[in-house]
Amino acid sequence: MTQLTGRPILEAPGELGARPGLSALLAGVRTALLGLCAVTVPVLGLWVVTPYADGGASGALRLVAALWLLGHGAPVLRGAAEAPLTVTPLLLGLLAVGQLARTAGRVTARNAGRPGRGGAPAVWAGYCAVACGVVVQCAGPGDFRARVLPDLVAVALVAGLAVAAGARGCGAAGAVTGLLERGLARLPGPLRPVGGAPVVRAAVLAAGSGLLAAGGLVVAGAAVLATVGSSGAPEVFTGGPAAVVGVLLVSLALLPNAVLWGAAYALGPGFAAGEGTVVSPARTVLGPVPDFPLFALLPEPGAGGWRLVVCVLPALAGVVPGLLLGRAAAFGGGRAAGRAGPRAPWPLPATAAAALAAALLAGVAAAGLGGLSGGAVAAGRMAWLGPVPWWTGLAATAWVAAVATPTALLTRFRLLRPAAGRGSLVPRALALPARRGALLLRARAHAAVTRLSGTPAGTPDGAAGADGAGPAR
Repeated sequence: MTQLTGRPILEAPGELGARPGLSALLAGVRTALLGLCAVTVPVLGLWVVTPYADGGASGALRLVAALWLLGHGAPVLRGAAEAPLTVTPLLLGLLAVGQLARTAGRVTARNAGRPGRGGAPAVWAGYCAVACGVVVQCAGPGDFRARVLPDLVAVALVAGLAVAAGARGCGAAGAVTGLLERGLARLPGPLRPVGGAPVVRAAVLAAGSGLLAAGGLVVAGAAVLATVGSSGAPEVFTGGPAAVVGVLLVSLALLPNAVLWGAAYALGPGFAAGEGTVVSPARTVLGPVPDFPLFALLPEPGAGGWRLVVCVLPALAGVVPGLLLGRAAAFGGGRAAGRAGPRAPWPLPATAAAALAAALLAGVAAAGLGGLSGGAVAAGRMAWLGPVPWWTGLAATAWVAAVATPTALLTRFRLLRPAAGRGSLVPRALALPARRGALLLRARAHAAVTRLSGTPAGTPDGAAGADGAGPAR
């Protein structure tokens, strides 16, 4: 008994250690239960401290199941009217996917010497077994009702992708690079950037990070403006401390969604806050919106005006990818891609093709994330919130291509210039007069300072005068 209680069950080298399939299955079950606990604790805590709470503990547990399913992108029906609820709280999804990928990676590493026994498929099966119980518990009549088959398919798909990514580990990045390499190899010779797949992947990540940063800045700026111009707190904050904490937790779970909506706003197409509405830098058309803190960040209806300034942010997001691709083009992908030895520079068409490929992939990612961040919160007007995926993807592709392509070409030209003309951005015809002007200005400034200090011009400070009497006073 002491030996059994003195070591973790899932890591025991005894009976469970000899059954890697069972150990991996239990690891998947444990991961799903940990995700459920992360949602259960705050929900039940708020239910306990809320006076005169509607319903009993079963209603709170049904809310836990609904939130857990929504975090996996599974649709849920709400209320007696069965209004669709499909907005995914991306923070919950990120936590679930990250934890599941880590578990799959650990199990795969532990079973590396025993191929075909347990591993990632067993982790996926254990996770889906818990999902089946959650869907069954939330399938009956109540405030929130699960849709059995779509919910199971959504959870199984998300869990499968997370497990596959975790099992591949660092090989996932290599697989993406390999796909890019094969895709670029099919281009015609003058358009083919040799060894450019790792750099294109890095450029896509840089562009995506820049667009996410732009969205975060938009949300932060909207929060500041809403705080400065607010006349009072929303009504949801008047329900007591428990209501305030609950609203803040829901807002935190939806914060990644708000950042993606902010990125779509900065790109230009904007997003919808209900049927027949648009929120963009050019114009804002709104109708009645729920009394929720994130909706309080929406701009006032009307023309955009000065809000068009935010379109500078996605333009800045294309600078770093252009610099990466231009440097790789100058060194033939060798130094930027981590390859040893000199390589021939990419031709200009190949450099432009690499920039366009990075822009296209960034647009595809923006369209996918924009679709994941939106959804319905009710029927009728609120049947769709969030960006339109296709417009968001096209705008991201256009912005990144418009900035990264000329930046890459200019960087390549700059790095390939002869060494004699590489040191200065000023043309040689203007370099000598500019240097003479700078020296003359420096001499005049020095003479003015010495006169103000009382030292005669041409006499070093502290040096003796002609008569040996020391410095002039």
